Amino acid sequence: MIDLIIPARKKDLGGGLEVGRVLPFARRRMVGPFVFLDHMGPADFAPGEGVDVRPHPHIGLSTVSYLFEGELYHHDNLGTMQVIVPGEVNWMTAGRGIVHSERTRPEVRAKGLRMDGIQAWVALPKEAEETAPAFTHLGAKVLPRFTEAGASGTVIAGDFLGLAGAPGFSPLFYVHLDLAPLSRFAMPDDYAERAVYVAKGRVLIGEVVVEAGNMAVLAPGPVALETEEKPARLMLLGGEPVGERHIWWNFVSSSLDRIEEAKKEWKAGRMPLPPSDNGEFIPLPDPPPPPAPTDPV
Repeated sequence: MIDLIIPARKKDLGGGLEVGRVLPFARRRMVGPFVFLDHMGPADFAPGEGVDVRPHPHIGLSTVSYLFEGELYHHDNLGTMQVIVPGEVNWMTAGRGIVHSERTRPEVRAKGLRMDGIQAWVALPKEAEETAPAFTHLGAKVLPRFTEAGASGTVIAGDFLGLAGAPGFSPLFYVHLDLAPLSRFAMPDDYAERAVYVAKGRVLIGEVVVEAGNMAVLAPGPVALETEEKPARLMLLGGEPVGERHIWWNFVSSSLDRIEEAKKEWKAGRMPLPPSDNGEFIPLPDPPPPPAPTDPV
């Protein structure tokens, strides 16, 4: 039932935020159109501390932010200022280029907070890589939910079990699934590529126990997810492949030349900063990072 298990690797993003990076991985760079997945936290911030991910650019992708605990304050150069709290979705399409930041609001920082959530990147299909940048926020009440014996889920994006979350540019699914103890959930087999990330607890897939902080990339065919005596929090994701993508820093593209162009644009200051957060930014890495993925197998 499982092709590969991918462990999250710790990465310090700066600005007080450490993540567990799952995708890309040396032996599996993408699952469907999903080219990147970070588990943000869980992390506890003392009063006076918080997240400060300074303004930075993206091209060629959509970012999808989803929280279990805490909150983030999104700013972008379209003029968007949006707080996201648990159960909501921030879907930001970079297309030909966008700049954004993620912060903790002063009133929240003063009290301290616990942060736990997932950020994913979805590669755009070639015909949409240069689409106009856009931002969509979906509240918890808008997202479709489903329940069956011992399982409850939220469809974050794409189509799953006949329910539609945030629309993507290519066939995909992205679901938050909670499983009660001693429960079983049958994964639909209607996409070419599928994966399960265990955000909390553990899940049994066939005879393999997948612990928290690991992603199981699934083989084609019927797959059942089962819990033992404790509940589990899972992220289900996948879809149809969109083809090979190059990743350099925050840029994703089917063209290396386009990435070189984006690097020059950012270094020259031709990508404007968010009007609500323009006092600082993350400079182009120097020396540049090596091609992703850089993690050992």
